[in-house]
Amino acid sequence: MKKRMLVSLIFLSAMVILTACGSSSNKAKNTSEDTKTSDSSKKETQSTKGKIDLTAKEKADKIMGKMTLEEKVGQLFLVRVPEQNQVEDIKNYHLGGYLLFDRDMEGKGQSEIKQTIASYQAASKTPMFIGSDEEGGTVSRLSRNQIVSPAFESPQTSYQKDGWEGITQEIDRKAQVFKELGIQLGMFPDADVSTDPQSFIYDRTIGMDAAGTSQYVKLSVEEMKKQKIGSTLKHFPGYGNNRDSHVEIVTDERSIDELRKNDFLPFEVGIKAGADSIMVSHNVVQAIDGDRPASISKPVHDVIRNELGFEGVVMTDDMDMAGLADFISQEEAGLQALQAGNDLILSSSYSSQIPFILDAIKKGEYSEKQLNQSVERLLIWKAELGLI
Repeated sequence: MKKRMLVSLIFLSAMVILTACGSSSNKAKNTSEDTKTSDSSKKETQSTKGKIDLTAKEKADKIMGKMTLEEKVGQLFLVRVPEQNQVEDIKNYHLGGYLLFDRDMEGKGQSEIKQTIASYQAASKTPMFIGSDEEGGTVSRLSRNQIVSPAFESPQTSYQKDGWEGITQEIDRKAQVFKELGIQLGMFPDADVSTDPQSFIYDRTIGMDAAGTSQYVKLSVEEMKKQKIGSTLKHFPGYGNNRDSHVEIVTDERSIDELRKNDFLPFEVGIKAGADSIMVSHNVVQAIDGDRPASISKPVHDVIRNELGFEGVVMTDDMDMAGLADFISQEEAGLQALQAGNDLILSSSYSSQIPFILDAIKKGEYSEKQLNQSVERLLIWKAELGLI
């Protein structure tokens, strides 16, 4: 009897030990699997996070690394939508963007314009800028063609009605329309200081002195950045009360001290507020470069980069304006604009300018290093606006 009880106790003890070992082994195995799962999840999370946290520059460089020389040069052009071959030209010239004019909107509704813009984007390997001059008041393509109602107000009207709050409210209204249509660039705010109601540019400005204009620019840029609308400070170094370079070659005879103490101020404030781009006028500014229009002047662009410290996109005004077109051929103007330091050319003559620039690169007249710097700036801007 005692012997039988001893055997039973030995058997039970062995079972307990085996069970404990098995439990410990399973626990270790489960812990090991949990660790592997945790590590895998962590890696997956880090990978996902890496994609989400990719910077605008990293996105730009990733795309640029796959571009041909022709594709890079095409990115430098924001062009008037051609009357024919709109989709074909996007593919053939790799255009950076389209700028809408009255002929692109006349007799159309919002849905038709939206579909047309979508067809442009679908045709483009790299997402395009879509722009429209929407300063408000006398300069608004969407208002003039009754695409929006009521019409976008001029800055002066918005301010007179509701003060600075009126300015931001009007930008918010533009943002809603832009997002619905697929527009990213409204080509404003106007940073020109103009206090003479008789001057060419007055109605397009806030109509205040340098301090008031600076406040208008600051508020506009901050609100546009909040709404993801691309901001463009124009027309450097400031029109002042000069004549209209749309119709003639204009010479600005103000001193550099006057420009620095007055006209540069809104641009400086806009840059500090985070402005995306600066548009350069075609005026011949004697105090900086009396030999050529500002848009193709390296000394003028050196002021923007070196004195004002601007690192964003610099663009020309419309190359078809008489202030430039009466001064130099379109082909030479396009190349000289890039050599001077522009990143983006507003043009209708891209079909002849692009081959001219490609030839200049082969001849060493325009470096690939400078080309790459401009393309990177443009792609970073596209990424920041959510296009990429």
